[in-house]
Amino acid sequence: MPHTSPEIFTSRVDALGVITLSRPRALHSLTTTMCDAMGGALRQWQGDPSVAAVLIEHAPGTRGFCAGGDVVAVRASVLEDGGEKARAFFLSEYRLNHLIHIYPKPVIAFMDGVTMGGGAGIALPAAFRVATENTLLAMPEGAIGLFPDAGAGHHLAQLPGHLGAFLALTGARLDGAEAMWAGLATHYLAADDLAEAKEAIAREPQAAGDILADLSSPPPSARLEKNAERIDRLFAAPTLEAILAALASDPSDWAAKEYRAVATKCPASAKVALRQLATPTGDFASEMAREYAIVCRMIARPDFAEGVRAVLVDKDNAPAWQPSAPEQMDAAALDAIFAPLPADQEWTPGPHAG
Repeated sequence: MPHTSPEIFTSRVDALGVITLSRPRALHSLTTTMCDAMGGALRQWQGDPSVAAVLIEHAPGTRGFCAGGDVVAVRASVLEDGGEKARAFFLSEYRLNHLIHIYPKPVIAFMDGVTMGGGAGIALPAAFRVATENTLLAMPEGAIGLFPDAGAGHHLAQLPGHLGAFLALTGARLDGAEAMWAGLATHYLAADDLAEAKEAIAREPQAAGDILADLSSPPPSARLEKNAERIDRLFAAPTLEAILAALASDPSDWAAKEYRAVATKCPASAKVALRQLATPTGDFASEMAREYAIVCRMIARPDFAEGVRAVLVDKDNAPAWQPSAPEQMDAAALDAIFAPLPADQEWTPGPHAG
């Protein structure tokens, strides 16, 4: 039987392997056990010729697809054991992201509801990424002293213009139509049509793309599209300081709103994100290795524990960042975050069937 956990259900519907996230009180946020169970199921199905495709969904009647990793538990590990359990979580999560990316059978992700951070990490590597009217897709890690991870350095770097920088620095939440416009979703379906899509794909998994296309609904116009020119112009600068200056000098209400969004995020996180996008690795496995080195450094910085405290523990939304201003983050500190880990601590792909 595939690996399972109380918060992950694995099942078969004809030739379709189904992974169902079921941790509703935490918006299905990921734990090490959940990532291990998902990876175990994928590896078993990879070598099973009777499984032709895999669907990742959340339990019916629950909110959200996946709100990300359980960063409250990660913070607890940092404070209690120096981050040992936290590093084990990111190792498992990033191996899962990589496995989905290289999976030899079609993977379909139903991004119905909140799909943020680590939730995007298990959806965006999938061959088919289905948005609905409920989708809220974002990489909001800058608000908690982290950075766009779980493969986001790869996905955001491929977006047109400077959209990747905009999403990384603002943490903007894209609805389903905007996810389609940005190219982060491949199909737009009404949430009520997902059950029919699942049943049809189970019958003919090799026709998953055609089935999703047939059931697709025309998405509404993407609200963000009208600001595409502003995004490309105001987020084009190579430094955080220059982007903030460009936003501050623009007279539009939109620029003022996005200035506040960028300025309130962790300065170190924003600088890491900009370097990450400016120096793409070009290879998903290499990106995961780099992101693992970065995350090991970022969770050890005081900004992470402080950010999670402010947003998710005390919920005062008043983090005290260190440093508090972009110009105080020196190049040597940034270089140290990006430095490779010692060979015996590096990220490596997990075992894959075949």
